[in-house]
Amino acid sequence: MFGLAFAMGGAPGGGVGAAGGGMAAFQQVIPLVFMFAIFYFLLIRPQQKKAKEHKALLEAMKKGDNVITAGGVHGKVTAVENDLVTLEIANNVNIKITKSYIAAIKKD
Repeated sequence: MFGLAFAMGGAPGGGVGAAGGGMAAFQQVIPLVFMFAIFYFLLIRPQQKKAKEHKALLEAMKKGDNVITAGGVHGKVTAVENDLVTLEIANNVNIKITKSYIAAIKKD
């Protein structure tokens, strides 16, 4: 197997001309570009889109909305401050959580 690969390869020390060496380097970069493109479209771009949607959800949150936290707590927003949200999870039971931990706004 290796003997065939060595037989097909060029001479040691770059027996191929300078133009051929540049083309070989370019051909080695092509797979890296394709892998980056795949990662971008399958991982990075959807994650950025989801983060943008979550930020818009937090900006649209207002008093009286029913929400679900990242921990699964359901509650009603009673106050929205800069980074804190006060939730009423039962009658006269209020908790304060960080605004970024709101996972979803429930549609009633």
